[in-house]
Amino acid sequence: METQNSILIRSSEPKDVSGIQTLYLEAFETDEEATIFQELRHSNLELISLVAEEECQIRGHILFSMVQHDPDSGLRITGLAPMAVLPGWQNQGIESMLVQKWLEACRRQKFEAVVVLGHPRFYPRFGFIPSVEFGIRSEYDVSPEVFMILELKPGVLSGSPGTVKYHEVFDRI
Repeated sequence: METQNSILIRSSEPKDVSGIQTLYLEAFETDEEATIFQELRHSNLELISLVAEEECQIRGHILFSMVQHDPDSGLRITGLAPMAVLPGWQNQGIESMLVQKWLEACRRQKFEAVVVLGHPRFYPRFGFIPSVEFGIRSEYDVSPEVFMILELKPGVLSGSPGTVKYHEVFDRI
């Protein structure tokens, strides 16, 4: 657990589900992220789910789940999706705190790399680079600078080109 300015970052618990669901509904214009969160919760995937909490109120959430590397390289790769912070709490460092704690959790759980489809000015500060530098692409038709990867085990991606595929729940949304 980590605190900063009274914000506590911790693993989510079953009692947090309602607050996390509300967070996604308030943070986004559609219910897609809330649906993704719920469906991933009910999947059999290995998940890392963290909340940012202040005064027993959830201010932010981040979820990571296993992704597939095709062709199968045997690599343990996880992907960030979804992540949100309540609109009134954005740009106060909560997003960065969540990502930093997520990366620590991924290292502890022996993931070898992590991917994110996100803002090209935000994620590089954590060491993410465009995945095309490793010959790795997203299954989705996205600009190369927004699909990024970070090696948690240096050199593990060398000679492992291919495509990263997310859980099927992302295709249904």
